[in-house]
Amino acid sequence: MTFSEFAIATIIKILVILGVISAMAGFGTYLERKVLAFMQRRLGPMHVGPYGLLQVLADGIKLFTKEDIVPQNTVKPIFMIAPIISAATAFIALAAVPLLPEFTVFGITVHPIVADINVGILFVLGLMASGLFGPLLAGMASANKWGLLGAARTVIQLLSYEVVTGLSILAPLMLVGSLSLIDINNYQAGGFAEWIVWKQPVAFVLFLIAGFAETNRTPFDLLEHEAEIVSGYATEYSGMRWGMFFIGEYANMITLGFLASLVFLGGFNDWGFIPGGLAIILKVSFIFFFFLWTRAAWPHVRPDQLMWLCWKVLMPIAVLNVVVTGFVLMM
Repeated sequence: MTFSEFAIATIIKILVILGVISAMAGFGTYLERKVLAFMQRRLGPMHVGPYGLLQVLADGIKLFTKEDIVPQNTVKPIFMIAPIISAATAFIALAAVPLLPEFTVFGITVHPIVADINVGILFVLGLMASGLFGPLLAGMASANKWGLLGAARTVIQLLSYEVVTGLSILAPLMLVGSLSLIDINNYQAGGFAEWIVWKQPVAFVLFLIAGFAETNRTPFDLLEHEAEIVSGYATEYSGMRWGMFFIGEYANMITLGFLASLVFLGGFNDWGFIPGGLAIILKVSFIFFFFLWTRAAWPHVRPDQLMWLCWKVLMPIAVLNVVVTGFVLMM
């Protein structure tokens, strides 16, 4: 493949990922409303289009046409760039994620990954961690006490649970011996019994719990807890700038679903009679649904409970799991 062909293929992949993941993030808001409504014996969106399916389009039009207000006392450049950081880091993280197995179209083999790098999982986790600068800068630049409290919560929550996320991933990486997401996927090619979740169930549970904090989902959605700090870091935002924060949040949920599927649940290997492409879509869909299910079932926690859980419960368990894994591999 020549350089020009490689560049064109990469640009096409980028545009497809941007379009598909943006559509999935938007449709995720519809699914969340419907799932929560079903669990709470309501109907959810019903009036815009059949079964409310066009509610996503209506919301998009509203966000794009709503007045973009920048309060007078804000630090305007930082205030305006913060939402872009949240959305951009969420999408850039997907560049190193193999979304599907290789497939052939018109005799051309397509590799559904933008950048196949040998430290792919570090790249993804690093970009997701960098996303914390969006809410942090937004809250600090807003000249609003609720925004500042949201920014402070961003630092303590996301930085703390980043450590748990890294330690939970470390044990599976010790088994595989590679940081490439494709190598991790291929390690589980032997079938259902070879999934890493059976060898590392503790790491899987830790990763999911930390994922709720990383993506700011209930019961750990303390960054903009409406009952306590109005809307936290996003209090002063409106229009599409407000929407970009939550596009980034839903994109991160999808990325986390792919990470959990690739690292713990067999990735895009064939799952019995189910082909690999369909298998990973089903796995990511279940994890996304699990996020919504948890929101309907669990109340919020207090900030002190969140920190207690991280440093006194999850952290010791994660360290012990890494030590035990290393001891077993050494023996």
